[in-house]
Amino acid sequence: MEKVVIIGSGCAGWTAALYSARANLKPLVLTGPHPGGLLATTTIVENYPGFPEGIDGYELMTRFQKQAERFGARAKFGQVESADLSQQPFLLTVDGETLQTETIIIASGATHRHLGLESEHKLENKGVTYCATCDGALPIFRNQPLVVVGGGDSACEEAMYLTRFGSLVYLVHRRDQLRASRIMADRTLAHAKIKPIWNSAVTEVLDASQDKVTGVRLKNLKTETEQVLDSAGLFIAIGHIPNTQIFRGLIDMNEMGYIIPKRGTATNVPGVFVAGDCADHIYRQAVTAAGTGCAAAMDAERYLAARNE
Repeated sequence: MEKVVIIGSGCAGWTAALYSARANLKPLVLTGPHPGGLLATTTIVENYPGFPEGIDGYELMTRFQKQAERFGARAKFGQVESADLSQQPFLLTVDGETLQTETIIIASGATHRHLGLESEHKLENKGVTYCATCDGALPIFRNQPLVVVGGGDSACEEAMYLTRFGSLVYLVHRRDQLRASRIMADRTLAHAKIKPIWNSAVTEVLDASQDKVTGVRLKNLKTETEQVLDSAGLFIAIGHIPNTQIFRGLIDMNEMGYIIPKRGTATNVPGVFVAGDCADHIYRQAVTAAGTGCAAAMDAERYLAARNE
């Protein structure tokens, strides 16, 4: 039987593994279908402390893993299919096998909502990105026209952030007004470098043949006319999907599916803790995920100590 099982292998998961391994709890990390999480798919990370020249996302996550494994953390490639949290020890079914554990740290992250275009997929990390804070300062975007897709607060924040780097920021939205909060919408639309494109959707990202983003093809959803915008980057800000589906009905969540911590990182189920983007729909940064991973490991350690006294 395991003392600590960590579900997810991103920044939150491996930081939780590092701290619980150093506490001699020998944690087991279940990697999920994408070891390393979203950060492992990022070509360059420039905003994680300690790497002044930036670092490849895959290399950064490899370093996270090696550091945790140095102290006794173990990795198991697999995906949790179901969980029984009604009794101690907890039971997890992982690729058809059953695991028993005294504590669980859910660090399963969240997935970006995609437009669902083939060209989007081909140009991901080649000018198509889902995080302006992560990628907006990259040289390929500086002094170039950029496109943001979305109409909520996140899209407005992305567009405002990109005005620091791009020559012009197009904000493409399917409706004729933003869904963002009034103050955020007013601030965004008043900015001289932001140009809204209403009632429109991206139908193609150009140009996969050049292996980089050169523009986007838009369709007006009312008139069905098309236009092409020149752009060096496409920033998609249409939301995230927390990877928490298997815990629905077991763990308290909000209407979007994000897990709600009760005290610190503890959930409504004693012995189950949460860290990272599956509980964070506000910041969603590598460093904040790592911080909550640390906290979750410390909370799990204290829970086990109290339980064994």
